[in-house]
Amino acid sequence: MEWQQIEYFRVVARLQHITNAAEVLSLSQPALSRSMAKLEEELGVPLFERQGRTIKLNQYGQLFLDRADRIMKEFQEVKQEIQDLLDPDFGEISLGFMPTLGTYLIPSLVRSFQAEYPNVKFRFKQNGNDSLLKHLEAGEIDFCLVSSTPDTKQIHWTELWKEELFLIVPADHRLAHYESVTLREIADETFVLLEKGNGIRGITDRLFQEAGINPEITFEGEEVHTIVAFVTAGLGVTLIPDFKGIDWNRVSRIRIRSSNSYRVIGLARVEGRYISPAAKRFYQFIKDYFIN
Repeated sequence: MEWQQIEYFRVVARLQHITNAAEVLSLSQPALSRSMAKLEEELGVPLFERQGRTIKLNQYGQLFLDRADRIMKEFQEVKQEIQDLLDPDFGEISLGFMPTLGTYLIPSLVRSFQAEYPNVKFRFKQNGNDSLLKHLEAGEIDFCLVSSTPDTKQIHWTELWKEELFLIVPADHRLAHYESVTLREIADETFVLLEKGNGIRGITDRLFQEAGINPEITFEGEEVHTIVAFVTAGLGVTLIPDFKGIDWNRVSRIRIRSSNSYRVIGLARVEGRYISPAAKRFYQFIKDYFIN
């Protein structure tokens, strides 16, 4: 059965006249009759009752017409949806980002973009660095903002900005009034850190390793504000960037004297994979926002 046969059948069913239908379809009458006969042969039942030059749908024909109309409606809808996806003023964008970016950056970026393109829809996935890269490789998101350079040739990564990491201690800590410290100076501290798989945790582990420190870690959490709450309660110290939303009156932020105490945020996508025009536009929007 061919798609064209279904379209021909719907015209014949509505006009109930082969000759008239052939004229509407710009076909010869014998060609249209052969197409209807082939359709009936494939279905194994007659679809029409023939009365001279006119024809009338039988019960099988009416059932097939109902289904054919439904199929054509679905086809037109999905066709329109695909066209919308291909229209950069509409379409859908799937974006992944780290939890630490969700409280300030992502809402601001999306709001700015939708002010120009209000009909574009977004789907979001918030997760740690490693998980986001897996979602990206699996084709579940168009691109993502991550804090480490992927170690695969398949993924193209563009650096956007750097964030300095600070030592965060309780306000009454012995180091609270220091302007800066070395990692060796805090080697004996108790640490509360983000869990493994988080981009910041990967950086802190590297810093400790480079300094020859084996830190005592009493808690590993998923979320920055939980970590800071533990620090505020005097349950340890941590290393994180300067995030918005943290009550700096209850903790102290101290610079680390190390050339590597920062994280790099970049935009990752799969090299050569198709993304919609709307997604391409937002990808460039993010790059322009930071690079230009």
